Amino acid sequence: MLDASWRAAAYCWHPLALLWGLLPLALAAGGALGLGWVGWEPAVAQARALLERTELLAALFEWLQAVGLPDLRPVLAPLLVVALTMPLLVLLTLLLVAWLLAPAMIGLVARRRFPDLVRSPAAAGRWRALAWSLLCALAALAALLLSMPLWLLPPLVFVLPPLVWGWLCFRVFSFAALARHASADERRLVLHRRRWALRGAALLCGLACALPTLAWALGASALVLAPLLMPLLLWLYTVLFAFAALWFTHYLLAALQQLRQDFAALAGAVAMP
Repeated sequence: MLDASWRAAAYCWHPLALLWGLLPLALAAGGALGLGWVGWEPAVAQARALLERTELLAALFEWLQAVGLPDLRPVLAPLLVVALTMPLLVLLTLLLVAWLLAPAMIGLVARRRFPDLVRSPAAAGRWRALAWSLLCALAALAALLLSMPLWLLPPLVFVLPPLVWGWLCFRVFSFAALARHASADERRLVLHRRRWALRGAALLCGLACALPTLAWALGASALVLAPLLMPLLLWLYTVLFAFAALWFTHYLLAALQQLRQDFAALAGAVAMP
């Protein structure tokens, strides 16, 4: 794991990674700015109307005003819009990294570190990897939406989102790393043999994905800085997903190479008289 970690960190500074990393960042930031320009005010108005129609929240707002505390509705409505749109932007960033950056970096790692690693004729290929990443992203989005009511419980808000993001990173980037070189049987065997290390890496990815969103806990200050904060967060997510893609590539291609060497050694031992 440490070997794959330092190699992934070094490859993040490769000129090819830096150039390809600009494309997902530009597309995700452009999409965020476009959505904000077109739909920010209508979305905030609808969120404010929803908060006002909720009887429990309306009673809470009236009580806060009665005791002399400031009205939180102008802050809660934008924060609600951000809380609903941020997972979509993070998913978009992950998909763009998986579709644009990851294939280029997987090819680079394979050429430079594993030039003798033969591609399996039964490998899934790039298009199946793209379809798989989209399917996993939809499943993760459904899990996030269904679990949002549980985020009101303080312990679960720090547990559920990292688990979902970690699962998504593991499913998308592990499949992409092996899609070009491993058959389905080889892929299942490698993932089974290295399952504990991969689960640990997925958990770390999930925790890292959840950390940047804590910036929105600043409340009104974060909303004022949103035009600067949003591109910064998207850049952080691009770097994080690029590192995750490179880590899974280095780790799993090395595991695949070791698996084939073990099978070759076993076949040679069986063939000996």
